[in-house]
Amino acid sequence: MELILEQMPIVIRALNVGFLQTLKLFFVTLIGAFPLGLVIAFGSMSKFKPLSYFTKFIVWIVRGTPLMIQLLIIYYFPGLVLHNPIWGGGETGRFLAAAVSFIINYACYFSEIYRGGIQGIPVGQTEAGLVLGMTKSQIFFKVTLLQMIKRIVPPMSNEIITLVKDTSLARIIALQEIIWAGQAFMKGSQGISGAIWPLFFTAIYYLICNGILTILLGALEKKLDYFR
Repeated sequence: MELILEQMPIVIRALNVGFLQTLKLFFVTLIGAFPLGLVIAFGSMSKFKPLSYFTKFIVWIVRGTPLMIQLLIIYYFPGLVLHNPIWGGGETGRFLAAAVSFIINYACYFSEIYRGGIQGIPVGQTEAGLVLGMTKSQIFFKVTLLQMIKRIVPPMSNEIITLVKDTSLARIIALQEIIWAGQAFMKGSQGISGAIWPLFFTAIYYLICNGILTILLGALEKKLDYFR
């Protein structure tokens, strides 16, 4: 116990650094995946069949394969196959590759949620808007959007919470997120080796983060209750 108390400041500092990387990847993924998912949703609902089929095919591939495989391909394929290591070998390059992988993956999942939310709005509302002389963009932003948001908050909340945990997969390409930091003390880091207890602390970070997100997303869902 005495030894653990001595090691605690070193471990907490390392975990804080790793958790900042985890949070950075989480927020960058959301910022990129939210708008890209909407674009993909519109593509899959397009009346131009080649675009619709192509978009659905891409979504099928991304949703049907493990995120870990996508990370490995996106990071290693340019260098090993194309002989053009666009990401470089540093931490910044690994982060960029991880961010691109996560954004594409989650945008495809979000697109299906968006599509379900949009198609769940009664067609009569769009027809009523057209009768009133509104353009399609006005109908989307003034009639459809807020109702869609209400419908998609619960499934989107699940995906966002899953994203927090999925960031741990980035360690497959040696991105030094929080689990990488915790696991390093098992192998030997900063004079500490054979210590498994830091991994339990990483779980606490995830629990606190997901607890905060659950409260915030629950509050958002209640705020949108007036659409019932």
